[in-house]
Amino acid sequence: MENIQSTLDMLASQSDRRTSVFDIEIERLQNSSLTLSGRLLNESQLEALARHFSNWKLDTASIRILLRGDSPRMHVVTNLAGVYEKPTFGMPLSSELSYGTEVEILDEQGKWVFTRQKDGYLGWAYKTYLAEGHAVQTTHLVLAPSHELRAQPDAGSEIVTRLVCGTGVLMEETRGEWAKVAANKTGWIPESLLRPVSDIPGSVDEKRQTLVKDSTRMIGVPYLWGGISGNGIDCSGFARLLHKWVGLDIPRDADMQHANARPVEPPFEAGDLFFFRESGSERQITHVGVSLGGWNMIHSSRGRNGVYIDDVQQREPLRQNFVSAGSFLQ
Repeated sequence: MENIQSTLDMLASQSDRRTSVFDIEIERLQNSSLTLSGRLLNESQLEALARHFSNWKLDTASIRILLRGDSPRMHVVTNLAGVYEKPTFGMPLSSELSYGTEVEILDEQGKWVFTRQKDGYLGWAYKTYLAEGHAVQTTHLVLAPSHELRAQPDAGSEIVTRLVCGTGVLMEETRGEWAKVAANKTGWIPESLLRPVSDIPGSVDEKRQTLVKDSTRMIGVPYLWGGISGNGIDCSGFARLLHKWVGLDIPRDADMQHANARPVEPPFEAGDLFFFRESGSERQITHVGVSLGGWNMIHSSRGRNGVYIDDVQQREPLRQNFVSAGSFLQ
């Protein structure tokens, strides 16, 4: 029994809960028969489990495989929806989803659904904030950290809702300096705060220049673990947002970005990512910032409580904890 449990614990520790599921328990153990129950993400994990217990008469009929080809899709219908490790608002945020984000539904518990994003990122979301099917077509991206959507093309008219940075919207018409857009609500917003999807820069040099210009829009936005918006944003959420604004989809968390980025060396160019470690953390990479050219960096810093610019070489904690640099611009 002890050896079986230690093997299950070992397999669970090797599973990254952000992109995988390994919730397996011993249901019954009798002579040479072993019955396991619980949840796995995919069939390959079930096959690996069988190999580890090949000396047993193994019963896995009670194990649910979550990732199927026919998993239903839903999309976010509020301006933001939180993603949590467990189905409760009592957990810290893992991430957030902006309006229109589509997810696979792998499991359900009460008013909560277990979601999988396009990049494989997993977590629980409140079902009330989602709807079946696809979101409206996206023609523009919101560039402001957060901005009011008005009932009329007038700064004094009723506020309908607020749209957050990176949200995809459908533009319906323009009137003067105002644009009427459809998102979780329909209303008016200054057209200058929108980027047409058709105008996303194409060349690497244009993306670098645009990324630097965009980054300053977020200065002063407070730090929020798991945040992705002007309400609060974390370091990797900020790096991901800047890439989204120039048409690139990069992984959610700093260590994932580090693992997938193309390594780069000095002299650093605008848009390169700087990766840092933190002593005592289980993860090798715990922080990411975006180069503005050379060692000058903009990042969402917990120490500064928000998005600010720093020179890596001038701040001792940053200089000491720097690991490497990488880029998704190529």
